[in-house]
Amino acid sequence: MWRALVFIGLLCVAAFGAVWLADRPGTVLVTFGGYEVQTSVAVASVALVGIALALALLWSLVSGILRLPSRLTFASRARRRSRGYQAVSRGMIAVGAGDTIAARRYANEAERLLGREPLTLLLKAQAAQVSGNREAAEAAFKQMMDEDETRVLGLRGLFVEARRRGDGSAAHEYASEAVRLAPAAAWASDAVLEARCAERDWRGALEAIERRTSLGLLDKATAKRHRAVLLTADALDRADPDPDGALRSAQDAVKLAPDLVPAAALAGKLLARRGDLRRAAKVVETAWRSQPHPDLAEVYLNLRPGDSGLDRLKRAETLFKLSNGAPEGRLAVARSALEAREFDRVRDALEPLLLDRPSMRVCLLMSDLEQAEHGSTGKGREWLARATRAPRDPAWIADGVVSDQWAPISPVTGRLDAFVWQAPPDVLIAPEVAMHDDVIADLDDEPRALPVIAEEPEPAPVVAPAPDPEPAPAEPAGTVEAAWPEPPKEREETAPPKPEPVVFPVTPPDVPKPKEPASARRSAFSIW
Repeated sequence: MWRALVFIGLLCVAAFGAVWLADRPGTVLVTFGGYEVQTSVAVASVALVGIALALALLWSLVSGILRLPSRLTFASRARRRSRGYQAVSRGMIAVGAGDTIAARRYANEAERLLGREPLTLLLKAQAAQVSGNREAAEAAFKQMMDEDETRVLGLRGLFVEARRRGDGSAAHEYASEAVRLAPAAAWASDAVLEARCAERDWRGALEAIERRTSLGLLDKATAKRHRAVLLTADALDRADPDPDGALRSAQDAVKLAPDLVPAAALAGKLLARRGDLRRAAKVVETAWRSQPHPDLAEVYLNLRPGDSGLDRLKRAETLFKLSNGAPEGRLAVARSALEAREFDRVRDALEPLLLDRPSMRVCLLMSDLEQAEHGSTGKGREWLARATRAPRDPAWIADGVVSDQWAPISPVTGRLDAFVWQAPPDVLIAPEVAMHDDVIADLDDEPRALPVIAEEPEPAPVVAPAPDPEPAPAEPAGTVEAAWPEPPKEREETAPPKPEPVVFPVTPPDVPKPKEPASARRSAFSIW
């Protein structure tokens, strides 16, 4: 629209000029080389415009002829460049598809057509990596480091190759150089953080976290959690040589993440050692409310050494109230009641946990209860056998690794804050086998190793063994791994009468003996 208006305007100006010249007649006389040319002003103007157009056309023709070689060269380069980028595109597709032969062919073609272009070097390195030629890949990445725009890319490639061949020091150097050149490179900052954690340089890792947070690579919540984890790791390493410094780190970690169980447990333990029992109890109780954990229960029940079993039972009941009936609270009460020889309280605490499939710890506690209350009987061994097939209790898990102890980084990937408290997969747990009365009677008669039964055993008659005049010692808990055979329909022999069971006043293997009897007088000092 605007172009049409401009054209009409110029046309009007030209018409006005022509009319203006026609209304003002005059003559133009040109004398040159003995010749005279006389014409009107209008004709002279038209001739002048024609000469200007002719000169413009002549100049365009001459300049076109002069620039023809460069234009031909430019067209050739454009075609060559287009073919090179087409080879790069096809080469990248071949790399992604895993076609090593096509990737190498297109990489060579792109290098021939484009030379040392960044994409050409990248394709060459990728093709070498796909082909398994690590030397060629490293050579391509080193060529990238010669150019400023591809230096960080080359450092990343060399970092990856160093990690693949297991050269951690070289990988750390490449990552540190990349952080210096490009602080916002996430892979480089992650690698530096991982290397410092692997070297247990927790203070250096904290500096890396602060730098990543300032650059916006970490959100505030994640950065806060990571700082708490690193402070906890620092406190664990300094707990013995520097208890005061460890306590400061643990308290800082608790302030950042009150629900971090290792930090709260360590802070409570160190505060208890200093005699500050109230603050220790407060720290543990705060963490227990958010996540009941056996480590917290262990610290809380033993805040004051030398207490009686009844005192620890009282603290366990406090944890039970704070957890609103959580299983960990019941287990803490049951363990403390067992140490205090309060057997009825143990059964009351564990009864709700026996309704469904009890976990391994519940079965072991029931086995310990039976052995502590009645001695080595078949009922206790029944619970011991059920423990071998019971669902596993929660543990610290990171990248498929199950551990009893918390760690700040994953042992597989080196990832920070990888361990979580959860139940391991139940895929290897076999269904529980019901215990029959005749099998339990055999166990009551004679303690013996449980038979290992293969799949689909042949039925065989069961002959009851004669009672052993000497009572056998109790078997340690947690060492029986066996399946129970199905009971026979009929016995071929009548079992002899069972002797009276002999009750041994022993404490189960995994239950420590109470330091004071149940009737001992409680301490006059209480932390509550």
